Amino acid sequence: MVFKRRDRRTFYQVVGHFFYPRGGWTRAFHYVRHRLHRLPGSPEFIARGIWCGVFTTFTPYYTMHFVIAAVLARLSSGNILAALLATFFGNPLTYLPIGIISLKTGHFLLGTEFHEREHQSLAAKFANAGADLWHNFWSIFVDQSADWASLKIFYDEVFFPYMIGGIIPGIITATIAYYLSVPVIRAYQKRRSNRVQKKIARARAKAIKQAARVAASDKSEL
Repeated sequence: MVFKRRDRRTFYQVVGHFFYPRGGWTRAFHYVRHRLHRLPGSPEFIARGIWCGVFTTFTPYYTMHFVIAAVLARLSSGNILAALLATFFGNPLTYLPIGIISLKTGHFLLGTEFHEREHQSLAAKFANAGADLWHNFWSIFVDQSADWASLKIFYDEVFFPYMIGGIIPGIITATIAYYLSVPVIRAYQKRRSNRVQKKIARARAKAIKQAARVAASDKSEL
C-alpha cells in the first residue's frame, strides 16, 4: 500500500508514542497550533471551534471527545476541524489535573464526597467498573447473573460528579482559550495575508519587467 509504514511499530512503541510522541509534546503542540493558524475562516469562527474542543476535554466521555467536540462546534457555528484539534488540550499530561479538578468541583456542587474505602481507590473503581462491564457482557451468553454494584459505585462517586464538576472549569478554561486565540489567529492571518500580497506584487512586477524586456527586444529587432 502507498501510505503503509515501512517500519512497522511494535505494540509497545504505539503505546509509548501515545503517551509521549516521537517529537515530544512540545513539537505536537506546535503542530496543532500551526494547523489551527492555517484554518480558513474568521478568527472568531476558528476560536469558537477551539472553545468547543477545550471544553470537551473536561467531560468524562473519553472515547467520544471527537464526536462531542464536532457536535458542539456545529451547534455553535464554529470550525469543526479546530474543535477536533483543540481536543488535544486533553492528553496524558493534562488529564490527571483535569480529572482531579472536575471531581472535586463536582462533589462540592453536589454536596457529596469521594469515599476511598479499602481497596476502593479511584484507580480501583475504574478497574472494578470495567470488570463489571466485562462480567455482565459475558453473562448474556452464559448462565450467570449480572452484577452492577461496582458500576453503581463508579457512577455515583466518579462519573456523575466528574460530569457535573467539569462544566464550570471547562467553561472557564475554554473561554480563556477563546479570548487568547482570537488576537493570535487574527495577527497570524494578517501577517500571512501581507506575505501573500507582497508575493503577488513581486510576481506582477517581475511579469511587467519581463513583458517590457520582451517588448524592447522585439522593437530592437525591427
